[in-house]
Amino acid sequence: MRAVITGATSGIGREMAVYLSQLGYDLILTGRNETMLRKLQQTLPTRVETITLDLSEPRAPFQLYAFCKNKQVDLLVNNAGYGLFGSFDQIDLEDELNMLNVNIRALHILTKLFLRDFKQRNRGRILNVASSAGFLTGPLLSSYYASKNYVVRLTLAIHEELRRANSKVTVSLLCPGPVDTNFNNRAGVQFSMPPASPERVARYGIDGALKGKLILIPELRVRLGVFGSRFVPHKLLSAITYEIQKKKLK
Repeated sequence: MRAVITGATSGIGREMAVYLSQLGYDLILTGRNETMLRKLQQTLPTRVETITLDLSEPRAPFQLYAFCKNKQVDLLVNNAGYGLFGSFDQIDLEDELNMLNVNIRALHILTKLFLRDFKQRNRGRILNVASSAGFLTGPLLSSYYASKNYVVRLTLAIHEELRRANSKVTVSLLCPGPVDTNFNNRAGVQFSMPPASPERVARYGIDGALKGKLILIPELRVRLGVFGSRFVPHKLLSAITYEIQKKKLK
């Protein structure tokens, strides 16, 4: 068994690597920090290969796929992603486009390329890491929320296509709320509620994906929030979200 994990150097991705290795999976790990990848590689009990890539770069997703092409991958985990905090007109455009390249473009490309192989074999699993933000509108994190909405809708659509095709390939969607990772430092914000453990979120996501479950929301309070948001008018929900986000400013 072999799994590919993007964004594997820290946080949820790192904990997924640890857990999958404990389950007996050989791993292909990618991230921007070669030193962190090597350190993680040396601590895991199964065979681990690493490839240092910045998925915001146009060729990087294709390079990762080429590296994995003939290695019989059973599970793809699209975990890489980050956010940028601020008013939409104030966020640097280049930074924003790089974020969208990671959160949307790279995930889209890797999902498509690996899905084609999995469907041909009629076997394989994909776990796309989104966020509870993927069900909401997010003033002050507008592009990040929009990117996770893309991940949610894309994954739900692919799931239905696979179901209609009676395929044994599965696709899952991990949608945590706040998690104690480096996300907030990179986005320049602080938590507005107690964060979940990345280890717990990682294990919840992997266990659900291996069972073929579609939507995976680890925290009960987050599940209730996502469910309740369906009944709130969009303008009111955006206003509430703005007030919550404003409290995150460092």
